Amino acid sequence: MSKTILMTGAGSGFGKGTVLGLAKKGHKVIATCENWPQVTELKAAAEQEGVEIEVAKMDLLNKEEREFVFEKYGDEIDILAPNAATGETGPIAEIPVDRVRRVFEVNVFCTLEFIQPFARHFVKKGKGKIIFTSSIAGFSTFPFLAPYCASKHALEAIVQLMREEMEGTGVQIATINPGPFRTGFNDRMYDTLDQWYDPDRNFTPEKPVRDTQQLFAGEDLQLDPQGMIDFMIETIPQDHHKFRNVYPQRFIEDVKKYQESLWDIQV
Repeated sequence: MSKTILMTGAGSGFGKGTVLGLAKKGHKVIATCENWPQVTELKAAAEQEGVEIEVAKMDLLNKEEREFVFEKYGDEIDILAPNAATGETGPIAEIPVDRVRRVFEVNVFCTLEFIQPFARHFVKKGKGKIIFTSSIAGFSTFPFLAPYCASKHALEAIVQLMREEMEGTGVQIATINPGPFRTGFNDRMYDTLDQWYDPDRNFTPEKPVRDTQQLFAGEDLQLDPQGMIDFMIETIPQDHHKFRNVYPQRFIEDVKKYQESLWDIQV
């Protein structure tokens, strides 16, 4: 059955591929992009693919734009897919806290402010779904990715409690948790490091930071994003699926081993 789906962060990466794929499957898609060039590019991509997508400009940090999107589209949405996110990298003992604060504003606070009116509307209708794009970084950690990991850990806690607290309302709450993929997101996160980190001024040695940068922004670890996009296209419209949806599934065992190992660490 065709659904009306609103996805944020659709100007690039998973979001862009997913909204185009959902439209090809016959769903009515409303896609928000952070800036006007992304709006133009997504409209052109939809036209090239021969699909119809309603595209709106919405910077998640902009209260007026968030409210505009809800007021214009809130009544018709079956599924809300908050996908927009940002990240920063660097040693957490030294990174300027305003950079961490901005990551939380986008990934946690403004995401929560954006979805709350939809949640209220879904409860009134007695149906609807909110499926958040989280990350395996929401239940694991990676060196020099503390701002992003911490924000996704916070989002995971919020979504888990939202699911529990809204049980019985008819509203479904879930997450999609990607591993590392070659979308350019990881590369952009590490680009932010060069705006403030100076090995002559900061006490954290440069080599381990750059080694981790090469691992996450290099070609060895990052996977082809098409598999993740296909997984999102398949999962988001489903009437029933797991609460937590990890892809690729092989990361589940890695995360469980990581979490178990924390109980044995001594200081």
